[in-house]
Amino acid sequence: MAGDNTQTGHCLCGKVSVTATLKNHNVDACHCEICRRWSGGPMLAVACDGEPAFSGESHIGVFDSSDWAQRGFCKECGTHLFYRLKEGGFYALPVGLLDSADGWTLHAQVFIDEKPGFYAFSQRTAELTGAELFAQLDKSS
Repeated sequence: MAGDNTQTGHCLCGKVSVTATLKNHNVDACHCEICRRWSGGPMLAVACDGEPAFSGESHIGVFDSSDWAQRGFCKECGTHLFYRLKEGGFYALPVGLLDSADGWTLHAQVFIDEKPGFYAFSQRTAELTGAELFAQLDKSS
């Protein structure tokens, strides 16, 4: 995967496929309550450089998970496909959706203030609270 930021992936049933150009090979963990409910644990995601291309769009469901974000899933098998902001064009994909399992770096943890105490990553990463993350997003808008 080194040097190649274009990645492919697919859902469990194969009815939805994705091709995406990633910003980098960094995996970020989100510990917010919504991500934990959605994924059963922290959401491990990679940021896209632009909008990913999906095939099998008739099988994609979209859920408004907050006033500012949506989550996509396969309507057939339930695989989580994306997290996107309603404004600004930001997309993140669950790293497990992608075909490549190598070359990733655990980079940052967000909503660290909502992380439950029963798990911890051994790697040292940048850590942001929800308020710190939103402050960064407001400055970049």
